[in-house]
Amino acid sequence: MTTEASIPGNAKPLAPAHQNYFWLRSFVAGGVAGCCAKSTIAPLDRVKILLQAHNRHYNHLGVFSALRAVPKKEGFLGLYKGNGAMMVRIFPYGAIQFTAFDRYRKILISKLGIAGHIHRLMAGSMAGITAVICTYPLDMIRARLAFQVKGEHRYAGIIDAFRVIYTQEGGYRGFYKGLTPTVIGMAPYAGISFFTFGTLKSVGLSHAPGVLGRPSSDNPNVLVLKSHVNLMCGGIAGAFAQTISYPLDVARRRMQLGSALAEADKYVTMSKTLRYVYDQHGLRRGLYRGLTLNYIRCIPSQAVAFTTYELMRQALHLN
Repeated sequence: MTTEASIPGNAKPLAPAHQNYFWLRSFVAGGVAGCCAKSTIAPLDRVKILLQAHNRHYNHLGVFSALRAVPKKEGFLGLYKGNGAMMVRIFPYGAIQFTAFDRYRKILISKLGIAGHIHRLMAGSMAGITAVICTYPLDMIRARLAFQVKGEHRYAGIIDAFRVIYTQEGGYRGFYKGLTPTVIGMAPYAGISFFTFGTLKSVGLSHAPGVLGRPSSDNPNVLVLKSHVNLMCGGIAGAFAQTISYPLDVARRRMQLGSALAEADKYVTMSKTLRYVYDQHGLRRGLYRGLTLNYIRCIPSQAVAFTTYELMRQALHLN
């Protein structure tokens, strides 16, 4: 999401220094921001998947004990298992999401006349759904690789995982298991995240520009949030959005893992998956298992994402 606002006054906006390939530079900015953010929290993502799907080796552990147990059993790099597939996925995901949000936001305002804070909610939801649909097979591969434990590997790597899923799980349809709960979960998550952050940003820059903002390095007439303010606003937005959409994320992971789980037949549809997880494990230990980890993830993730994206926007003259 963009973090700029015009500085009030009589100054005229400066002509952009570089107008060529604006969409491509925007694409790169979003992709780099996504990769940096996800690499920062990769160990927490690995543990989240293991806890969500009740991996038998770590089923009895909590978040912090699992973070200690994984390196002991699988080595330090075990915390980054599946991160290669994540990087292949997250660059286009972040790029598409940030770029699509700006595009949808402009369309909603200029073509449909939808302004105010609601346009952020709508544009964020559509951008999240667009990014998910475009990159979902890569997310499926990443989840399968991250769920593997040392000594019990079913897939040799990214390409092998693609081959096995395609040949044994119904061709291309196998790569889209769990897409429905993912899309349904992403709509409120991305929408609320963009909406909350955008609203906090807009209110902050409007009421306290000197305290919360600073001029952009590539365009002095554009005000951007200071990095520590980006951290605070992004953390609040991420925590709020995660709380609402987390049960759907649990259902998505269960459906993605499919045949890798003993009760694969229980995870056929979103409603059946949610019902089964709730019946077997309840609310706190089932549908919201690992939520604490997501809260821990959101602050550093959003800090890196927004800070990197802002730096990339300035470096690539996007303001």
